[in-house]
Amino acid sequence: MLRTVFAVLVTAVLVVAGVGVARAAAVPTAAVPTEETGFGSNPGNLRMFRYAPAALPPGAPVVAALHGCSQSATVYGTDGGWVGQADQRGFALLLPQKGNQGCFDWYDRSSTNRDGGEALSVRQMVDRMIVEYKADPRRVYLAGFSAGGAMAAALLAAYPDVFAGAAIDAGLPYGCADTLIQAFSCMSPGVDKSPKAWGDAVRAASTYRGPWPAVSLWQGSADYIVNGVNLRELLDQWTDVQGADEKPEVSDTVAGYPHAVYRDNAGRAVVETYTITGMGHGQPVAAGCGRDGTYTPDRGICAAARMAQFWGLS
Repeated sequence: MLRTVFAVLVTAVLVVAGVGVARAAAVPTAAVPTEETGFGSNPGNLRMFRYAPAALPPGAPVVAALHGCSQSATVYGTDGGWVGQADQRGFALLLPQKGNQGCFDWYDRSSTNRDGGEALSVRQMVDRMIVEYKADPRRVYLAGFSAGGAMAAALLAAYPDVFAGAAIDAGLPYGCADTLIQAFSCMSPGVDKSPKAWGDAVRAASTYRGPWPAVSLWQGSADYIVNGVNLRELLDQWTDVQGADEKPEVSDTVAGYPHAVYRDNAGRAVVETYTITGMGHGQPVAAGCGRDGTYTPDRGICAAARMAQFWGLS
């Protein structure tokens, strides 16, 4: 019941906030992902959609991308630019879906703990993708928007040995909430913890001790659903996990938006942040990448492309 209420309430908030309806397509229609069944025990009762370019060679990467509340996996995959990036950069695309466009249970430990619930379902999907496409298990990447972004943070904490890199857009730090009420407080006004406290939450989620996946963090400065302070908390969490300085080694602008890069002691870029000024709740797209829509506003920068670039998928 709580999960159903959470999905309904979040959807209502989005509608009341006046997000609007999808606008005209900015790019030609891409191929449509297809549903896959029989990928495991699926304890989280998720649906699996997948897509890959024709004649994808063995050893290609896999990217798992998780949708937000009220989105479908296929809409997030196409409108968010992921299908196009799979074609351009040559990777197999996994698109998990929560029921009938619901919200991933990112705040429920029974769904996010390693080897249980939705987390295990996604892991089983990744394993199916590796077998299906003879993909490289060392090059599996993870991204998510909104509830999908929060779930991506949880998956990264539960399975840091599975993912080589991740991206979280308008998401929440792992360990921010355990209940429905806490989840809403986490979204807004946000929860303030020390970097070490956030990092300890990740370290307690598995026995893995590194090297940790590099993380790209994105946030709209005018987000009315997920307060922008969550970008700061996510940064605190992952710089602490990575052992990186909280002062960026690179501070610049990309397509006019503030961007920063944080490196570990070995000089590896382990965390980056993008603040999309003036953007509400969404994952930004650009001409030639994705589709200008409800949660994928055209802001002249393609998050999916920049995330893939950060992971080294060129």
